[in-house]
Parts: sequence; structure tokens; C-alpha cells
Amino acid sequence: MIVAVGHDDLTAATLKLVEEELRDRLERMGGGAGLVRAGAGLPVAFGRAVRASGRRLVVLLPAQHSVPAALPGKDREGARELLLLAEEVRLAEFDPTDRGARVGADERLVRSGGTVLAVWDGSSSDGGDATAHLVAYARARGIPVDVVWPEGAARTEQFTA
Repeated sequence: MIVAVGHDDLTAATLKLVEEELRDRLERMGGGAGLVRAGAGLPVAFGRAVRASGRRLVVLLPAQHSVPAALPGKDREGARELLLLAEEVRLAEFDPTDRGARVGADERLVRSGGTVLAVWDGSSSDGGDATAHLVAYARARGIPVDVVWPEGAARTEQFTA
């Protein structure tokens, strides 16, 4: 599986650049489905790129007591689109409103992947954005990481939880 992780505060223009770059990279990569945690922004760009490259998309939804959990408002519309794009949906026990639980879910995603596409500007973890942590986490486990940061990419602001 090819897993996507990255910043959740990308500008709208950056999301378009990232989607194009992800599609190009996926078309050049070997086989495998795409796997992403449901949400807005990067997950949707990745989902679109996965489907455009002819791959299967697997979406991870949060669950509480084996029932899908409500996502925060900003992530609901993205999750709707991802569910339409997905060929498979998996439930994972975690609270989508808890930062630590989301990071834990992303760590499980990374462990289940063969490759990680990290949409990352190279910044260190600031305690709110866990992208640097997830890149280090994958690399420490010998999971290949391909950093995606197209020229002209930008973040809206530094995420703070």
C-alpha cells in the first residue's frame, strides 16, 4: 500500500499542485493501492490522484465502539468525497477530535504501508503538525518515504492544536 501523510494547512493553490504531483508520482510507481485517513485537504488530493492513476483507494475512518465517529466539521466534506472515491473503507478505533489519537492512527497507517508519500515542507514538528514525526517514524522502521513539496507550494499558517 502507498500511504499519504502531510500538512493539513496547505493553501488551495498548493493542494492543486500537490494533487498533480501525486498523480504523476503514482503513475510512475509500481503497483499498490492508496491508503489515507479521511479528512479535508491532502487526503482528498491524494484520493483524487490515486483514482486518476487507476489505483484502488482505501480510506480509514475513525470509529468509536465499532461505529463510525463524527469527524470535525472541516473534515466532513472531504470525507464525503473520499467515501465516493474509495473502493474500500476501514474503521479504526480513535477519537478524530484528539490530536494524539489522530497521530496514533497515522502511525498505524504508516506501519501498514509499503511506501509513504509525505507532503512535507521539511519543517520540524512544532507540537501541532506531526508530519516531521511521521516521516521520522516511517524511516526508523525502514519504510521508504518520498517527500512531495512542489515548487511554489505553501502553507496557510503553522498549525496549532
